Amino acid sequence: MSGTEGSWQAEAGRIAAALDGGRARVDLERLRPPVNTYLVRSLDKTALRFSLPVLLTPPPGTASHPGADGAVWAVIEAVKAAVPVEPALGPIAGIGTEHPAHCQQNVEPVTLIASPGAIGTDLWRPGDDNRIDSRGLHLVVRGALPYPGPPGRGTEREVAERLGVLLEAVDRVARRVPAVEIAAACALSLDQKALRRALPGMGLVAFIADGTRPARRFTRLRGHHRIAGPKEGVHVPFRCPRELDPIEVELEGSGRVVTGLGLRRGEVFAVAGSNAEGKSTLLKAIVAGQDDHAAGDGRELLVSVNGVVGAEANEQELVGADVSLFFQSLPPGLSGDPRAAYGRGSGSLVMAEKIQAAIRAAAPILIIDEDRAATNLLVPGCLQRGEVTPLSTLLATRRQAIGDTTILFAASSLDVLIAQADRILLLSGHEAQALDPREFRRRLDRHLVGVRELLAAQERMDDC
Repeated sequence: MSGTEGSWQAEAGRIAAALDGGRARVDLERLRPPVNTYLVRSLDKTALRFSLPVLLTPPPGTASHPGADGAVWAVIEAVKAAVPVEPALGPIAGIGTEHPAHCQQNVEPVTLIASPGAIGTDLWRPGDDNRIDSRGLHLVVRGALPYPGPPGRGTEREVAERLGVLLEAVDRVARRVPAVEIAAACALSLDQKALRRALPGMGLVAFIADGTRPARRFTRLRGHHRIAGPKEGVHVPFRCPRELDPIEVELEGSGRVVTGLGLRRGEVFAVAGSNAEGKSTLLKAIVAGQDDHAAGDGRELLVSVNGVVGAEANEQELVGADVSLFFQSLPPGLSGDPRAAYGRGSGSLVMAEKIQAAIRAAAPILIIDEDRAATNLLVPGCLQRGEVTPLSTLLATRRQAIGDTTILFAASSLDVLIAQADRILLLSGHEAQALDPREFRRRLDRHLVGVRELLAAQERMDDC
């Protein structure tokens, strides 16, 4: 957008005020030029971009409902779905302009209801600007019109008329969303919020309901896993294996009772399996469990407490980093000591700091993915110096050091770390199975005996 393009932006407030008489009226109390209220010529000079805060009558029973953001989602998605068949809604999608793709974010489908992070804020979805309160249903409606020419009596009247028709159409679609859909969306939102609050009292940090579908389909505008929609085609739903002690929870909003896997506070939980079995996808879904999702997302009954953190390996500057849980001395090139390290940290040092910071902050869940980890910090090797204590050794010898933080990790080749897990979920053919930790340790012992015998045979051959 280019400045105020003559005086169109200067006219935005006056045109907005003129639209305040219908059922769908401009929310004059929330006008914030040029943040949510603007009329600006596009950079290519072919369109007039607009944004207006609108106030509608909320669906019955939603003004004080704790899951009201679900109703907001239902209304917004209904408006998006009506754009192709309601000509008056065309400006939301920039229909009639030379580059309607510039408005694609206004009609991109979204299954995210709420998030504690700034996820997908450029898309039209529930949030601070799109919400229900005691005054009504607040929406910020954005889009573009073909550029009508410089502002003047005729062009201003044309723009005001088109925007007025647009707001009437938004109100019309909002009012015809079936009450049963509104109620279901509110109940689902409440289900997730109430369960998230209840998890700590149950000794849990996350719950994965049976039937959860964690795999994602990414688009140009939804490239982050937390905002992405469900994968299309074959999608194996999650089922908690009986050996992992499925639990039942009653959902407050809908009253349903559902079963699934509960991740316990303070446990070490492994998600194991071969390559491309969905291990990383499941971990990402647990991160996304901090968000509330709409029906059809696939993760709407996967709920995690807030405060999930991850530890990955990447090089970065360390400024007083505490890595003393893992390092007894610092490698060359760093200054300070293991309790306060300074300098350019390697992947393992950076990951050590992140793990230690999560434990110190009593993070409810610490997630580690083998694909993004410094494996030399996780399992020991014969070349490793004694100054380094890998996580698997720490868990075996000083389990109390992790406190009440749940450690959740995905691995396929970190056998020594998997052996330290309290519970092991095995993904095979994308289906959830269970591995008994004691049986896994026995299997690992037999494997290591075989390795020793192979090495001994190789040694004998070298001596010949």
